[in-house]
Amino acid sequence: MTNSTEAAAPPKAAPVRAGERIAAIDVLRGFAVLGILVMNVQSYSMISAAYLNPAANDKLTGAGFPVWVLTHVLTDTKFMSIFSMLFGAGMALMAERAASRGAAATGVHYRRQFWLLVLGLAHAHLIWYGDILVPYALCGFVLYSLRNVRPWRLIVAGFAMTAVTPAFFLLTAASIPQMPAEAREALAQGWAPPTAEVQAEIEIYRSGWLTQMPERSSQALELETFLFLLMFFWRSGGLMLVGMGLFKLGVLSARSSPTFYRRLAIGGLGLGFPIVVAGVIFNQRHDFSFEHSQFQGYTFNYVGSLGVFLGYVALVMLAVRNGFLPALQRRLQAAGRMAFTNYISQSVICTFIFYGHGLGLFEQVDRLSQFGIVVAVWVLQLLWSPWWLARFRFGPLEWLWRSLTYMKFQPMAVRSPA
Repeated sequence: MTNSTEAAAPPKAAPVRAGERIAAIDVLRGFAVLGILVMNVQSYSMISAAYLNPAANDKLTGAGFPVWVLTHVLTDTKFMSIFSMLFGAGMALMAERAASRGAAATGVHYRRQFWLLVLGLAHAHLIWYGDILVPYALCGFVLYSLRNVRPWRLIVAGFAMTAVTPAFFLLTAASIPQMPAEAREALAQGWAPPTAEVQAEIEIYRSGWLTQMPERSSQALELETFLFLLMFFWRSGGLMLVGMGLFKLGVLSARSSPTFYRRLAIGGLGLGFPIVVAGVIFNQRHDFSFEHSQFQGYTFNYVGSLGVFLGYVALVMLAVRNGFLPALQRRLQAAGRMAFTNYISQSVICTFIFYGHGLGLFEQVDRLSQFGIVVAVWVLQLLWSPWWLARFRFGPLEWLWRSLTYMKFQPMAVRSPA
């Protein structure tokens, strides 16, 4: 018989159960993980410079320019912003649920971030250099201590963080005329690489996997160090704080009023889209020159996307509240529950299509056809995500991440009904 005076074992943090999930967040996460592919496909399929400078290669001819305009205005940075915000919301959600059980979540959080960092490094250096998981893991290590700050303070601090990068860019743009000729030339060649560099990158990514490795790792390391400190910490980290605050206020659980969401949609899209479009006009008028577009021109979309992504969040929350397109929502919810697996599988599929260890179509597919590939991947993931989750509790990588985090194999199969 157990001694009644014996101290009970302290509660332990545990993975979220299916019945505890917030459907609105999963739908929004599915919306985001599909949406980011519209921009990521440009990185998979073309030289790295073409991601920010569409004039860096020959893909603006024919339908290329209107396709670029639409993808830039509607998707560039917007879905990544939603993803960043949801990562912060997830940190707050895990901490809140652990606290409600009287369990300590700090150790679990840092193990979770450590394994995300490991998996992100593997993704970046072995599959595709444009990985976002490493920056998220690094931000998560730093920002978790702020989880108990009041919601509006988190939101204000988060948006203040996002202002650091555009301030730096505008100061850099103002200093270009005073730069030494060598520095200006280096900036110009980074923005629009010479033909020899373009051909070298094309040859590398049309070659085998081992030949790609040094270039892929070099590009990944730049994102994980210099660009992390310059951009990702401030933008992604700031939006993680915003996500914590919005989650605490119930905004991301579709619990706010329809009036609030309508005002957020109108305000966010109404302010954001004109700024982004103004940037398109600005860049086109200056022929995408590095003096104007690399820093000043980039700032338009950076700022405008903050309004647009909030507008998208509001529209998704309204759709969830109103039960709009329920079949699509169920598929998006499943895709969101498997966001880690779907994100990595997008890289596996697309690098196979474009890199030399697969079909080798790097720099051979125009922008319109790239979007066709995106739609095909969307259909595949919207079909396979609910199919998988009808049979298993987690996506494959979600299961691996949870098992590593909690240091025990998690049950995988869905229990059969009694």
